[in-house]
Amino acid sequence: MKVSLVMFREDGNRREFPLDPGRTIIGRREECDLRIPLAEISRKHAQITVSEKDRKVLIKDLGSSNGTYLNNQRLTAEQPLSPGDHVILGPVVFTVRIDGEPKDIRPVQTRLEAKQPRGREAVAAVPMRQDEDSDAFDDDDPISALEALAASDETAALDLNEDDFDLGSSRV
Repeated sequence: MKVSLVMFREDGNRREFPLDPGRTIIGRREECDLRIPLAEISRKHAQITVSEKDRKVLIKDLGSSNGTYLNNQRLTAEQPLSPGDHVILGPVVFTVRIDGEPKDIRPVQTRLEAKQPRGREAVAAVPMRQDEDSDAFDDDDPISALEALAASDETAALDLNEDDFDLGSSRV
């Protein structure tokens, strides 16, 4: 079973991170298997387990400050991953690819608001998506919120370069 996480950089370049069987720890620390050195990512943010024997891929949050989201829902327990699922860790959105599916993956651009200096209370103004059938806004939809931020001129661009990610060689 071939499992990978796919993301797109701001310039449209695609990055694919293959996951080996067993546990993969994603986080900010150098010893993480997939390192994302951004302040919004916890030291050990999430864990993905690939079990070839059971042909299952599972994700769980490791007590991260900002949470781990799967298809617009914050993880509260370990969940199975399917092809095409979106995994959101801070400003980074990954699409799950299993055995080459989905074949076509659309880019999901991410942007962060300009950070305020420490000591000030930072208030994030995240645009919310309005449902067509109601006047209520959906504030539990991080993918739409990130897409709205990407379309906004009120945010500073986050350029996710190859240097921002480190696919470590150590496995747990």
